[in-house]
Amino acid sequence: MYSHRRLPHLWHLDHPIFITWRLHGSLPPHRFFSGGRLPTGQAFAALDRLLDEARTGPFYLRQPALADMVVEALRYNAEVLRHYDLHAFVVMPNHVHVLLTAFIALPKLTKSIKGITAKRANRLLAQTGSSLWQEESYDHLVRDASEFQRIRLYIENNPVRAGLVQEASAYPWSSAYPYSSVGRIVSRKPVGIR
Repeated sequence: MYSHRRLPHLWHLDHPIFITWRLHGSLPPHRFFSGGRLPTGQAFAALDRLLDEARTGPFYLRQPALADMVVEALRYNAEVLRHYDLHAFVVMPNHVHVLLTAFIALPKLTKSIKGITAKRANRLLAQTGSSLWQEESYDHLVRDASEFQRIRLYIENNPVRAGLVQEASAYPWSSAYPYSSVGRIVSRKPVGIR
């Protein structure tokens, strides 16, 4: 299935997909980004580095209550609503990465997660009516089992690369965190990949 806004979105039900979304205003509008000249994967990695190295913009997800709320929403959408199988995730200070196998259309899935988390976060931040998330998300259809493992490690090691922790397992808002109740719903196996 395919949809297009500013970015193209390609997905298949019952097939792993890597999705990233960020806080609205997390990258300064005047910041030059030459991603158009890079292959897609390199452009994504460069943009992700900008998010990890950002010193300005909103960092609402540094607040444990907000990060916990996003993790809980990810769990709820996986466990209760059964919108997807959750394979890996990380909630960074200004963005979120997930690796999942969707059972509903991607636009409905991202609208569900981003909508409820925006509503709850804006209530906690006392900024109801404001945009919390950047309107569009980045997504990448996982091609094979090897890429699935690379993406899972990329997600779980994001806090290490960003200098937030020394080891991935020390970051509490990640599927790598061993004491998280989320660990019981995270499926490490690439479902739907041949």
